Amino acid sequence: MNAPEYATDAALQATAQQLGERLKAEHLTLCTAESCTGGWIAKILTDIPGSSAWFDCGMAAYSYEAKQALLRVRPETLMEHGAVSKETALEMVSGALITSGASLAVAVTGIAGPGGGLPGKPVGTVWIAWKRRGQYPKAEVFHFDGDREAVRRQTVAESLRGLMALA
Repeated sequence: MNAPEYATDAALQATAQQLGERLKAEHLTLCTAESCTGGWIAKILTDIPGSSAWFDCGMAAYSYEAKQALLRVRPETLMEHGAVSKETALEMVSGALITSGASLAVAVTGIAGPGGGLPGKPVGTVWIAWKRRGQYPKAEVFHFDGDREAVRRQTVAESLRGLMALA
């Protein structure tokens, strides 16, 4: 299944370019904390020449252990709510800012498929959280359609769109 128009390669590159220009103009830096996208957000951002002026780091944390060690997600949060939850996404984005020097961060955690869906958390369920240093984080749940590629691509697109609103 194809991803929506806003998630084409050209659209992702254009949004990433625009975001980079805004971050550079505002003297802001960015960090990514990624689970289901496995570093795709960081990749699309660092494909832009000169991104070292505003991209701080990216952390791909799939396992519970990695989420705890790299992003300071509490074991209790993972046990009570699971990796794909608002609570985990919020702790991931806050932890990313704690462990990096970035001005703002995005965190994603979800079920890209084809398996792994659970009652109440079907394939395509993705939580995205955004935070600017010194502000409260925001998290939103999405229910994307399509295969693994489409779910991940839409997650990247929504992550970038949320960062544009925050920058």
